Amino acid sequence: MKWRIRKVNKLETIVEVHQLKKQGFRVAAIARKCNLSRTTVYEYLDKDFEEALEWVEILKTRSRKLDPYQKQILSWLKEHPDLSASQISYWLEERCSFSDVGESTVRTYVRELRDKYHIPKTLTYRTYEEIEELPPGHQLQVDFGEAKVEKAEGKGGKVYVIAFVLSHSRYKYAEWQEHPFTTRDVLRSHENAFEFYGGRTEEIVYDQDKLMTVSENGGDIIFTEEFQAYKQQRGFSVYLCKAADPESKGKVENVVKFLKRNFAKHRLFHNISSWNEQCMRWLEKKGNYQVHNTTKKRPVEVFALEKPHLRKVSTLLSFESNRGSSITRTVHKNNIVKYLSNRYSVPLGTYQPHGDNKVYIRIDQNELIIEKTRGDTPIAIHALSKGKGQLIKNKHHTRDRTRGINAYKDTVKEPFQEESKINLFLEEISKRYPRYVRDQLQIIQKTIKCFPAFIHPALEQCIDQELWSANDFYDVAEHLHRVQIMDTNSVPSQIPDMSPPPAHFKEKARLRDLDSYLDILGGA
Repeated sequence: MKWRIRKVNKLETIVEVHQLKKQGFRVAAIARKCNLSRTTVYEYLDKDFEEALEWVEILKTRSRKLDPYQKQILSWLKEHPDLSASQISYWLEERCSFSDVGESTVRTYVRELRDKYHIPKTLTYRTYEEIEELPPGHQLQVDFGEAKVEKAEGKGGKVYVIAFVLSHSRYKYAEWQEHPFTTRDVLRSHENAFEFYGGRTEEIVYDQDKLMTVSENGGDIIFTEEFQAYKQQRGFSVYLCKAADPESKGKVENVVKFLKRNFAKHRLFHNISSWNEQCMRWLEKKGNYQVHNTTKKRPVEVFALEKPHLRKVSTLLSFESNRGSSITRTVHKNNIVKYLSNRYSVPLGTYQPHGDNKVYIRIDQNELIIEKTRGDTPIAIHALSKGKGQLIKNKHHTRDRTRGINAYKDTVKEPFQEESKINLFLEEISKRYPRYVRDQLQIIQKTIKCFPAFIHPALEQCIDQELWSANDFYDVAEHLHRVQIMDTNSVPSQIPDMSPPPAHFKEKARLRDLDSYLDILGGA
């Protein structure tokens, strides 16, 4: 029965491929619509209906390469239901010395065995928790996206979007452009969004996009120079999603999908101006008007109540000027930078799938310095390797996940003598950096390792001056270390002795007449 269904489905697919070709679709478009490879599309186009029917009948009776290994594959699937076809392909090669088959063939065969013997694939899911709605005027979420479009002249292309959504009302705003966003584009879009909303929120949520951030830095987030200046001028706070946690801004993630699938999909692109005008009309009539699935209210109606809670902004800023930059290296998806046949690590989260992954490389003596912006705070510093094919990795670029936070705190406390003071310091850090406690503890551990003689006076100063940050603790200890070095290396001034000279220093030499010297020298 299942074979007959698959047979009909295959014939229907072949017929559909021929129909789409007659309608003028290109092979690549047919492949996307039918979820086939282009090679398969070409193969189907070479067959007429009678040939296709005969071919399907042949497929029914022919033996298959993987049939001799069916029992082995079934035993693997029953023992490990979560096995992927890729793993099975490798196990066939590793354990059965069989590799004369493509992965797509293995996928199809495994899928059929799962259907026939009712062995569904076991999947693991992350546990989510619904959170309470935020108050009006509190939070705005921002994210980026891109979409493929068909242009009027028949060519394909890409357009890029920045999306904004108010967390309380779900009221949306978006801007599109034909090139990837730069920092200047991002700031200009913010100004346009503030004008559209009639104000700004107290907090804005971002992903770790390198247009705005350089590093999490254990919670003391380092922003790019331009964004830091803009953030200070506008006065909003930033909530930065941690690496590999895009769900922290799930509302705007859904908006980006909504824009791509509901507005941009199958829409003919003429120019960016008309595209943005169409998007604004779509937001007015669809995106912000239809009832939201979660709140069961129209965003436009809720926004009318939220708008008075937004903070007014001063005269809109201008971003006409833009500083150029020259690119030297690219951050790869495994968060490394390649230089002279070696690989150097950068902090996790530096690579952004749709962000700017360009960095500057410079050599200072025997150190390789990696910077996001020329002259800015380095994101990584490594000893320059003289070998080739090596991975030079900083252990601080990965997180210590082997121990719980409490156990980690106990380890950090051990070198300190006054338990009450270190407990107070760690307690304050936990309050101020709840999402970065582990990062802060790592910085304290680094301080203990680098400046062990100064951790106690540094702790005293931090508590006295209420500096509740591991970065401040490190800076104080480093400063005390430098002061000691300067005191040790300083040369005392040579002050002359001003006491009266001895009496014999006052005696004068006896004077002789010229004849005496002539007699001594033998002169006439």
